[in-house]
Amino acid sequence: MQTINRLIYGPTPEERVRAWQSKLRTEQRHLDREMRQLDLATSKVRATVKQLATKGDVKSARILAKEVVRSHKQKDRLSVSKARLGSISTQLAQQLALAKVTGSLQKSTEIMKLSNSLIKLPQISQTMREMSMEMTKAGILEDMLEDTLEMEDDEELEEEADAEVDKVLFDLTDGKLGQLTPIETEFPAVQDTLEDEETERNMERYREQLNGLLST
Repeated sequence: MQTINRLIYGPTPEERVRAWQSKLRTEQRHLDREMRQLDLATSKVRATVKQLATKGDVKSARILAKEVVRSHKQKDRLSVSKARLGSISTQLAQQLALAKVTGSLQKSTEIMKLSNSLIKLPQISQTMREMSMEMTKAGILEDMLEDTLEMEDDEELEEEADAEVDKVLFDLTDGKLGQLTPIETEFPAVQDTLEDEETERNMERYREQLNGLLST
């Protein structure tokens, strides 16, 4: 009988909610994995920044320090998104409890707001679009998320303020570079390329690895 009802009426509210919550948990695990990869790549870059500071290569140190700043912002963004996924799951649990009384799922402006924010994150955009379509059909969302919603502007990740980069340099180099140290007077002669070829190769490899994580 249940199979026949499912074919006629579709999944029950409980089945819908459980399926969505399962997808949300999967996306949370994906974000956790990406944050761990980001931490690993960033730790290697931080170590290279310290090596560059020891050699007095301020130009290269600042390039990598900028990548560290960008990675911090990206991790914050992923962490907030993970929390929002959890909030949607909680809202769905409340919807399910209400459905046991009313017999159906209700519209939710909170889930709509959270979905609108999450659809902008490339890592989970497709999943959120598909889930939003399903929730619209189930009556939780009023209408489809519009295609006019664009990905968050990454300009602030591309053009970090000098103050942020200087602070990272200051922290990573124990005050040798950055924040409170006038770079031009501290290191009057800075070479444009690394004398140590191995350090240069490591720098480029870590930078490419970090950029790959930041561009997804």
